[in-house]
Amino acid sequence: MEKKDLVCIRCPMGCRLSVELDAGRIISVTGNTCKRGEEYAQSEVINPVRVVTTTVMVRNGQSRTISVKTRTGISKNKVFDCMMALKGVTIEAPVVIGDVIAADIAGTGVDIVATSNCRAAVVLRKEAC
Repeated sequence: MEKKDLVCIRCPMGCRLSVELDAGRIISVTGNTCKRGEEYAQSEVINPVRVVTTTVMVRNGQSRTISVKTRTGISKNKVFDCMMALKGVTIEAPVVIGDVIAADIAGTGVDIVATSNCRAAVVLRKEAC
């Protein structure tokens, strides 16, 4: 029998959860004060997921980088692959919140989306006198 201790992050209560496992199966979850705690513990122990947030480079934009994130959580064991796939990504301005920056990142089935706007840079041309 194995025991894992977690702190629930599904609500502001921050319940201290104890999960008992036997051969990889959850036997019991204790310490939760609501149903969300039990659901969180089951998800975190069996298939933990994370939302990845980072930045990517922007070409011809008013800023050089833009914040992005996974549209939904991805398997925790795919986070490094996701970051490596984004390492060399450069996008062209303009960018609008929600734009898909990379589809199906690292084979996860989840898109990377912009979480901020970036206007195209204004290019001023000097007229010959």
